[in-house]
Amino acid sequence: MACVVQQSSPGTVFTPDAFALLGSRAAIDKALQRLVARGMLRRLSRGLYDKPRNDELLGLLWPSVDAVVQALAGKDKLRTQPAGVYAANMLGLSEQVPAKVVLLTDGISRTVKAGPMQISFKRTTPRQMAAAGRLSGLLIQAFKSLGAPHMTPARIERLRQQLPAAQRAQVLEDIALAPAWMRPFLREVARQEP
Repeated sequence: MACVVQQSSPGTVFTPDAFALLGSRAAIDKALQRLVARGMLRRLSRGLYDKPRNDELLGLLWPSVDAVVQALAGKDKLRTQPAGVYAANMLGLSEQVPAKVVLLTDGISRTVKAGPMQISFKRTTPRQMAAAGRLSGLLIQAFKSLGAPHMTPARIERLRQQLPAAQRAQVLEDIALAPAWMRPFLREVARQEP
């Protein structure tokens, strides 16, 4: 197990299930305790560990939200969809950095604390998860968070500039999953240049 941790890059997040092929749960837990004691791993919360990464200026850094989400989603075989301010921030539509990251999921609802981060998984409907993992799902959730009055031409144009044309074209495939008020904005984002 120490070899796997040594070969992984700093900032990688692990759950005990990542080592399930290596032994019993009790043996894995004991090995994880030893790796934490040796400083090779850091315990973020119950059943969640990371390989610490250091920055010369900032010191010890916390893992990225994506790394934590990937580890948890992989463990439970969940599909996730960023929602709320987090989705808007990912697209550059909001400068606000959420203190609590919200993800929609087809799994159970729960909140996970990983160091200073709080990640909330909220169970939702199959319709809300239909576009999970695609640009259209992210746009729908970001637009929902911001609301129609805040969907300015400048924001739409910024999205058009920063998103590749191929990805924008795929948004039209999922347009029926969006609320009616949002569809004109999505069409405008997906519009191809004349």
